[in-house]
Amino acid sequence: METKVKKHLEDRVSNKKGLVGSIKFGTLPLILFAILLFTSQATFAHCDSYDGPVIKDAVLALKTNDVNPVLKWITNDQENEITALFHKTYKLRNGDKEVYEIVEKHFFETLVRLHRETEGAPYTGLKPAGSTKQIIQMTDEAIKVGNVGGFLLKLNKHIEKIVREKYDKVLQLSKVKDNSTKQGREYVEAYVNYTHTIEAIHDIIEHGAGHAGH
Repeated sequence: METKVKKHLEDRVSNKKGLVGSIKFGTLPLILFAILLFTSQATFAHCDSYDGPVIKDAVLALKTNDVNPVLKWITNDQENEITALFHKTYKLRNGDKEVYEIVEKHFFETLVRLHRETEGAPYTGLKPAGSTKQIIQMTDEAIKVGNVGGFLLKLNKHIEKIVREKYDKVLQLSKVKDNSTKQGREYVEAYVNYTHTIEAIHDIIEHGAGHAGH
């Protein structure tokens, strides 16, 4: 997630001033929530992992012989393919174990692939349980327990730390930026990184970042 988000931030062109002073650190968790909710599936994908929500619903569907839990992850046009495959998979549930494991995995793969197609995202295979970023695990847990407060407190500290680190680096380099070309370029790199980060946060607050993915 960090690499993709960084690229998204660096692609912005900074043309606003004084924005940092207008943003209170207490609002930063909500800002990052916006980033997490509206950046593309390419940025962070956990619906293709074995402990992600899609496969969890698929396991439930096969356990209860009810395809409905997985239909929400796909479109109407995809329902026939998944429903037919679901019934074929379920019929083999009590048969040869090795055969069923192969068929079950195929069902999981097909479901995830179709789900990602609905989001315009490529299918890159199923990911093992535990591969989901901790930040996403925390957001899922907050939804599960029905309380986002604890998550926001942790997130607030994390975001404040990042912004302060970028700010401090720019401040220190600004003191020596005119001593040499090398130091000047180091300052510019830090300045661009810092201001583009703030610019991206501002743009997401005002306009959103689109929802091309998840």
